Amino acid sequence: MAKLIYAANVSLDGYIEDERGNFEWTISDDEVFAFWTDFERPIGTYLFGRRMYESMVYWETASAKPGDQPEVMREFAQIWRAAEKIVYSRTLQAVSSARTRIEREFDPDAIRRLKESSGADITIGGPELAGQAMSAGLIDECHLLLNPIVLGGGKRALPDNLRMRLELLGERCFRSGVVHLHYRVIV
Repeated sequence: MAKLIYAANVSLDGYIEDERGNFEWTISDDEVFAFWTDFERPIGTYLFGRRMYESMVYWETASAKPGDQPEVMREFAQIWRAAEKIVYSRTLQAVSSARTRIEREFDPDAIRRLKESSGADITIGGPELAGQAMSAGLIDECHLLLNPIVLGGGKRALPDNLRMRLELLGERCFRSGVVHLHYRVIV
Protein backbone atom coordinates (compact mmCIF):
# COMPACT_ATOMS: atom_id res chain seq x y z
CA MET A 1 0.00 0.00 0.00
CA ALA A 2 1.26 3.47 -0.86
CA LYS A 3 1.96 5.98 1.87
CA LEU A 4 0.32 9.42 1.95
CA ILE A 5 3.00 11.93 2.90
CA TYR A 6 2.62 15.54 3.98
CA ALA A 7 5.75 17.50 3.15
CA ALA A 8 6.19 21.22 3.75
CA ASN A 9 8.63 24.05 4.25
CA VAL A 10 7.79 25.56 7.63
CA SER A 11 8.93 28.53 9.69
CA LEU A 12 10.21 27.79 13.18
CA ASP A 13 6.90 29.04 14.57
CA GLY A 14 4.85 26.75 12.32
CA TYR A 15 3.80 28.75 9.24
CA ILE A 16 4.11 27.91 5.55
CA GLU A 17 3.27 31.47 4.43
CA ASP A 18 3.66 34.85 6.06
CA GLU A 19 0.68 37.15 6.66
CA ARG A 20 0.85 38.44 3.05
CA GLY A 21 0.79 34.93 1.57
CA ASN A 22 4.50 35.07 0.80
CA PHE A 23 6.71 31.99 1.08
CA GLU A 24 9.85 33.41 -0.53
CA TRP A 25 11.52 33.31 2.90
CA THR A 26 12.03 29.56 2.55
CA ILE A 27 15.62 28.53 1.97
CA SER A 28 16.14 26.68 -1.28
CA ASP A 29 19.89 26.62 -1.70
CA ASP A 30 21.51 23.87 -3.78
CA GLU A 31 21.74 21.47 -0.86
CA VAL A 32 18.09 21.84 0.18
CA PHE A 33 16.86 21.80 -3.43
CA ALA A 34 18.81 18.59 -4.10
CA PHE A 35 17.20 17.07 -0.98
CA TRP A 36 13.69 17.94 -2.25
CA THR A 37 14.52 16.53 -5.68
CA ASP A 38 15.66 13.22 -4.16
CA PHE A 39 12.59 13.20 -1.91
CA GLU A 40 10.25 13.57 -4.92
CA ARG A 41 11.83 10.80 -7.05
CA PRO A 42 9.67 7.89 -5.78
CA ILE A 43 6.42 9.90 -5.66
CA GLY A 44 3.78 8.79 -8.16
CA THR A 45 0.94 11.20 -7.38
CA TYR A 46 0.69 14.72 -6.00
CA LEU A 47 -2.47 15.92 -4.26
CA PHE A 48 -2.69 19.72 -4.28
CA GLY A 49 -4.99 22.42 -3.09
CA ARG A 50 -5.57 25.13 -5.72
CA ARG A 51 -3.02 27.62 -4.41
CA MET A 52 -0.29 25.01 -4.01
CA TYR A 53 -0.98 23.75 -7.53
CA GLU A 54 -0.78 27.27 -8.93
CA SER A 55 2.61 27.68 -7.24
CA MET A 56 3.94 24.34 -8.46
CA VAL A 57 2.64 24.39 -12.05
CA TYR A 58 5.71 26.46 -12.94
CA TRP A 59 7.55 23.13 -13.22
CA GLU A 60 5.32 22.03 -16.11
CA THR A 61 7.00 24.52 -18.45
CA ALA A 62 10.37 24.95 -16.73
CA SER A 63 13.03 24.46 -19.35
CA ALA A 64 14.57 21.02 -19.67
CA LYS A 65 17.33 22.22 -22.02
CA PRO A 66 20.88 21.78 -20.71
CA GLY A 67 22.34 25.11 -19.67
CA ASP A 68 18.98 26.82 -19.12
CA GLN A 69 18.81 25.73 -15.48
CA PRO A 70 21.02 23.81 -13.05
CA GLU A 71 20.81 20.04 -13.49
CA VAL A 72 19.03 19.53 -10.16
CA MET A 73 16.26 21.93 -11.27
CA ARG A 74 15.88 20.16 -14.63
CA GLU A 75 15.63 16.85 -12.76
CA PHE A 76 12.97 18.24 -10.44
CA ALA A 77 10.94 19.49 -13.42
CA GLN A 78 11.13 16.06 -15.09
CA ILE A 79 10.04 14.32 -11.89
CA TRP A 80 7.14 16.76 -11.44
CA ARG A 81 5.94 16.37 -15.02
CA ALA A 82 6.06 12.56 -14.80
CA ALA A 83 3.81 12.34 -11.72
CA GLU A 84 0.02 12.25 -11.68
CA LYS A 85 -1.53 15.35 -10.16
CA ILE A 86 -4.93 15.80 -8.54
CA VAL A 87 -6.03 19.35 -7.72
CA TYR A 88 -8.81 19.84 -5.17
CA SER A 89 -10.64 23.05 -5.98
CA ARG A 90 -14.17 24.33 -6.28
CA THR A 91 -13.06 27.36 -8.30
CA LEU A 92 -10.30 26.23 -10.69
CA GLN A 93 -11.86 25.84 -14.14
CA ALA A 94 -8.98 24.21 -16.01
CA VAL A 95 -5.53 22.82 -15.35
CA SER A 96 -2.41 23.92 -17.17
CA SER A 97 -0.35 20.75 -16.79
CA ALA A 98 -0.43 17.26 -18.23
CA ARG A 99 -1.39 14.23 -16.14
CA THR A 100 -3.62 16.47 -14.00
CA ARG A 101 -7.28 16.36 -13.05
CA ILE A 102 -9.53 18.48 -10.86
CA GLU A 103 -11.64 17.10 -8.04
CA ARG A 104 -14.28 19.41 -6.59
CA GLU A 105 -14.55 17.73 -3.17
CA PHE A 106 -12.08 15.96 -0.91
CA ASP A 107 -13.29 12.37 -0.56
CA PRO A 108 -11.44 10.37 2.13
CA ASP A 109 -12.69 7.06 0.70
CA ALA A 110 -11.30 7.92 -2.73
CA ILE A 111 -7.91 8.64 -1.11
CA ARG A 112 -8.02 5.31 0.72
CA ARG A 113 -8.67 3.56 -2.61
CA LEU A 114 -5.84 5.53 -4.25
CA LYS A 115 -3.43 4.47 -1.49
CA GLU A 116 -4.49 0.83 -1.92
CA SER A 117 -4.11 0.84 -5.70
CA SER A 118 -1.05 3.04 -6.16
CA GLY A 119 2.32 1.48 -6.89
CA ALA A 120 4.14 4.59 -5.63
CA ASP A 121 3.81 6.91 -2.66
CA ILE A 122 1.60 10.00 -2.72
CA THR A 123 2.30 13.48 -1.39
CA ILE A 124 -0.25 16.03 -0.30
CA GLY A 125 0.53 19.73 -0.60
CA GLY A 126 -1.23 22.66 0.97
CA PRO A 127 -2.05 22.84 4.67
CA GLU A 128 -5.82 23.03 4.30
CA LEU A 129 -6.00 19.93 2.12
CA ALA A 130 -3.44 18.15 4.31
CA GLY A 131 -5.50 19.13 7.37
CA GLN A 132 -8.53 17.39 5.90
CA ALA A 133 -6.44 14.28 5.27
CA MET A 134 -5.03 14.43 8.80
CA SER A 135 -8.51 14.75 10.29
CA ALA A 136 -9.59 11.70 8.27
CA GLY A 137 -6.60 9.69 9.55
CA LEU A 138 -5.07 9.31 6.07
CA ILE A 139 -1.57 10.77 6.57
CA ASP A 140 1.15 8.16 7.10
CA GLU A 141 4.23 10.40 7.32
CA CYS A 142 5.19 14.04 7.70
CA HIS A 143 8.36 15.61 6.31
CA LEU A 144 8.86 19.12 7.66
CA LEU A 145 11.73 21.36 6.65
CA LEU A 146 12.04 23.86 9.49
CA ASN A 147 13.50 27.12 8.21
CA PRO A 148 15.47 29.35 10.59
CA ILE A 149 12.94 32.18 10.62
CA VAL A 150 10.09 33.27 12.89
CA LEU A 151 7.18 34.83 10.99
CA GLY A 152 4.83 35.70 13.83
CA GLY A 153 1.73 34.87 11.79
CA GLY A 154 0.41 33.67 8.46
CA LYS A 155 -0.94 30.35 7.23
CA ARG A 156 -0.31 27.55 9.68
CA ALA A 157 1.34 24.35 8.43
CA LEU A 158 -0.72 22.17 10.78
CA PRO A 159 -4.40 22.55 11.61
CA ASP A 160 -5.79 23.67 14.94
CA ASN A 161 -7.86 21.25 17.00
CA LEU A 162 -6.08 18.14 15.77
CA ARG A 163 -4.18 15.67 17.87
CA MET A 164 -1.73 13.24 16.24
CA ARG A 165 1.03 11.20 17.83
CA LEU A 166 4.22 11.08 15.82
CA GLU A 167 7.34 8.94 15.90
CA LEU A 168 10.58 10.60 14.78
CA LEU A 169 12.14 8.49 12.01
CA GLY A 170 14.99 10.80 11.12
CA GLU A 171 16.43 14.26 11.05
CA ARG A 172 18.98 16.10 8.97
CA CYS A 173 20.60 19.49 9.45
CA PHE A 174 21.61 21.52 6.41
CA ARG A 175 24.43 24.08 6.28
CA SER A 176 21.81 26.82 5.77
CA GLY A 177 20.27 26.12 9.19
CA VAL A 178 17.26 24.28 7.74
CA VAL A 179 16.37 21.12 9.67
CA HIS A 180 14.48 18.22 8.09
CA LEU A 181 12.25 16.25 10.46
CA HIS A 182 10.75 12.97 9.25
CA TYR A 183 7.87 11.56 11.29
CA ARG A 184 5.61 8.53 11.07
CA VAL A 185 2.02 9.01 12.23
CA ILE A 186 1.18 6.61 15.05
CA VAL A 187 -2.32 5.22 14.74
